[in-house]
Amino acid sequence: MHTPLTELLLRSWLSVTAPRRDERGDVPGWVMVTVMTVGLAIAIFTFAEEPLKGLLSAAFNQVK
Repeated sequence: MHTPLTELLLRSWLSVTAPRRDERGDVPGWVMVTVMTVGLAIAIFTFAEEPLKGLLSAAFNQVK
């Protein structure tokens, strides 16, 4: 049975002795996520451009 102090010491020792992961991340994965996000934004904007312009114009006209 571990006391809170022994558990804290054990966790800190394991974090020091455990092999470190590469902290740079998965670059190809992030590139894919970025490209897919841009593609999705472009696809949505092509269909929603006119309604968005209408909403923005109506909002600006109410401010005047």
